[in-house]
Amino acid sequence: MDATDDLEALYPVSRQESSAKYQESTLTTESAHARSKNSSFNFKPALSLFLTASLVLCVGIAPSTSQERKTPRTITASGKGIVNIPTTLSQIRLAIEVAGKTPASAQQAAARRSTQVINYLKTQQVDKLQTTGINLNPTYIYSNGRNPEITGYTATNSISFRVTNDRAGAILDAAVNNGATRIDGVNFIASEQAISTAQLQALKQATQDAERQADAVLATLSLKRKEVINIQINSASTPAPMPLAQESARAKLADATATTPIVGGEQQVEATVTLDIGY
Repeated sequence: MDATDDLEALYPVSRQESSAKYQESTLTTESAHARSKNSSFNFKPALSLFLTASLVLCVGIAPSTSQERKTPRTITASGKGIVNIPTTLSQIRLAIEVAGKTPASAQQAAARRSTQVINYLKTQQVDKLQTTGINLNPTYIYSNGRNPEITGYTATNSISFRVTNDRAGAILDAAVNNGATRIDGVNFIASEQAISTAQLQALKQATQDAERQADAVLATLSLKRKEVINIQINSASTPAPMPLAQESARAKLADATATTPIVGGEQQVEATVTLDIGY
């Protein structure tokens, strides 16, 4: 019996069992290494999940912080601005009215007279010259117990133009001498540039007025004005033309020797502004 046989006699374990245990030990060691690798590989997804949860938590907190902010306190004030400007222009409306026995004769007579008036006005270089109306109407006679009878026809051509006040009187006189039979109206207006400038001035005054009102209230309550939060321009009106009394125009036609005086007045431009001011 050799040395190997002696060892097998002392430790009765077969070679097959030893080999199996060695293989099992090797597999156990490899599995441990594999688990260690897998554990190291899964660390990054876990970290990513942790960061995502933290971000969601932070975002969820933000709205509650904004909700805690107080709504700004405001005071609302409306101001008004008024600017008066002189009227330097006259808007004049004339009519040429002619009667005739037949429609054709009345219309032709009105056309001739209208052409004569318009040609004169063109030589005076008036502004915004235009025809505003052409009418032809029958005239009737009414008798008791009888149907109305046509006795003739009336043709009317209406024109309008604009001229400076200092020239309006002389032009009116000459227009009547050239065939105009009726003055339908004279309105005094300011120039478009003057109205535009006045509107801006009125808006400025309205804004300052609103600020003064707000400051007066806040000062009474020992509060301080902060920034303007909202501005609303309610209106910046265009003034209506000022009419000349019709009696003056009729008096001129009744007295051919008089010179028509034309004196303009003032127009009023208004604006209102509303401010929401924090305090």
